[in-house]
Amino acid sequence: MTGKATKGSLKKWVGLALTMVMGVSLLAGCSSASEQGGADGNASGNGERVTLKVEVFDRGNSPSPYTITNNYLSKLVQEKFGDPNNIDVQFVPIQRSEEVTKLNVLMASNTDVPDIVFVYDSSVFYRYAQQGGLTDVGELLDQYGPNLKKFLGEDTLKFGQLEGQQFAVPGKRAITGRYSSYIRQDWLDKLGLPLPTTTDELYTTLKAFKEKDPGQLGSKNIPMGMALAPAQFETLIYSFIKPVSGDLTYAQRFELPLHEGFKDAMKFMNKLYNEGLISKDFSLDEDKTQLAKDVQNGNIGYWSEDVDAIFYADGTLDNLRKNVEGSNLVPVDAYTNANVDNKHIKSRYGSNGMYIMIPKSSKRAVEAIKYLDWMASDNNLRDILSGVEGENYELVDGLPVVKEDATQEAKDRLFNAGDMAIISNGKNVGDQAMNEKAWVLGFPQNNQEMLKQSIDIANTDTVGPIIFDKPIEAEMKYGTALKDKLNVIIVKTAMAKPEEFEAVYEREMNDYMSLGGEALKKELEQAVQELAAK
Repeated sequence: MTGKATKGSLKKWVGLALTMVMGVSLLAGCSSASEQGGADGNASGNGERVTLKVEVFDRGNSPSPYTITNNYLSKLVQEKFGDPNNIDVQFVPIQRSEEVTKLNVLMASNTDVPDIVFVYDSSVFYRYAQQGGLTDVGELLDQYGPNLKKFLGEDTLKFGQLEGQQFAVPGKRAITGRYSSYIRQDWLDKLGLPLPTTTDELYTTLKAFKEKDPGQLGSKNIPMGMALAPAQFETLIYSFIKPVSGDLTYAQRFELPLHEGFKDAMKFMNKLYNEGLISKDFSLDEDKTQLAKDVQNGNIGYWSEDVDAIFYADGTLDNLRKNVEGSNLVPVDAYTNANVDNKHIKSRYGSNGMYIMIPKSSKRAVEAIKYLDWMASDNNLRDILSGVEGENYELVDGLPVVKEDATQEAKDRLFNAGDMAIISNGKNVGDQAMNEKAWVLGFPQNNQEMLKQSIDIANTDTVGPIIFDKPIEAEMKYGTALKDKLNVIIVKTAMAKPEEFEAVYEREMNDYMSLGGEALKKELEQAVQELAAK
């Protein structure tokens, strides 16, 4: 783990350096929002053609002949929005895996930063806002964003506010369910075992999977799949921790060690690891590549995953069926939380998605809001997310249903649809029930029923994030270091010999608290008290 710690330290110092640079650059003299656009919606005020630069995630998955900046959807945006408004829309690619690092550099430059940028990390958004780097878009939304405001609603818009000013346009999350778990029913059938419904029953089942090897896999047998990724370790941890208030927990992943019950979760994981019940090399699998291979090859009996991850065409579930004759996978809700009446506790998303921001240095704030408002108008969002009616989908009861026989050309045109529809995290077509229905219809028909079951599990006994009305300074200051440290805690406590667990846990937690955990704990507890008093 020495290399990991070194990497985390490097990230920390890079982050501090960038913050110091930004503290100067972001506060440089900039115009106010009211000065950033003419009355006609064109920043020049004289009708000349202008350029609007918009960030786009580059995941390296552009199908030929498309590129991330020149594709079906970029041309649709130009034709439907850009040309009618005398605007050239230019997409600026940022690698998804390096989004915050790259965005920090662009924001510090002032001149190279796009007019529309976004981030999922609230602490990054708050830092930009506090350092004067963002445009207050409140008045611009009133003037140029009526459709956008209606689409988002006041509750979602609040996520982008700081001290009464609207510094971000939050994307609207269509679905708040996060995780589900799965088990090999054919393994249970071979052993004559029932579906486990509690943590204790799950442990007994995993022991049987190891000892009796129903898949006849020998050394390849993995009773429970694990990776060093949130979908795997969070489901286990949330089944032990106690909510902070009501059905709410702290919002950031790196704050998990501050919850009551976290130590019990680590102790259980240590037990699973030492008894050979979870993936031996999970610490090396941060991107879940090995986990996916083991599932598809039929080596895993039980695991947890993002609610939708396995159901895509030619994905994990389809490949398991192809590779392992007679395999039968079913969703299962086994983890129970003794701290919360033995409910099947798991985390849910907040109603906001990404934070969409307009840098203070931008001269195209009006055009930016008009672009986001266009996206929220008429059928534009559906055209981006679902493609062409009759080619990509058919409307059934007002919902877009993906055509099973869509051509590859039709499918390819939507390769980056989710990254282009930045105001919507998922398909927003109505309330959450309608969104879920529309979402399910976008998957292969033979996977839809199981996905419905998976969503039901993801929505059961959920706890959500506490949303404070002010930024938590310690999150911004120590978040990077504590995020790395959480991974270290999970790995080292899991792999410790049982008799050494207490000493290892105490040592790693002391390190966590000294890296900023103590200051974070104090500030969070004070913020909870202040929120309760209001």
